[in-house]
Amino acid sequence: MEFKLDASLIEAIKDYSKLLNKEPSTILKEALEEYFAKIEKELLEKSFEKESALTSFSYDEFFDGLDFDEDEKK
Repeated sequence: MEFKLDASLIEAIKDYSKLLNKEPSTILKEALEEYFAKIEKELLEKSFEKESALTSFSYDEFFDGLDFDEDEKK
């Protein structure tokens, strides 16, 4: 697997590596982990919204067609 990075991105990684006293690979690893966690959260939220939209009923939708006649219970 081969990756190509812009020169400005490489320079930023080098600068942060010196500033934070971390290896460039550590900076990339941490950045990618944070990015993947963010994307996973967004995907889960979208999935939940889609599922919720399919399974959520309003009060009227839930009870539509049901007839509760108090006289029949007595």
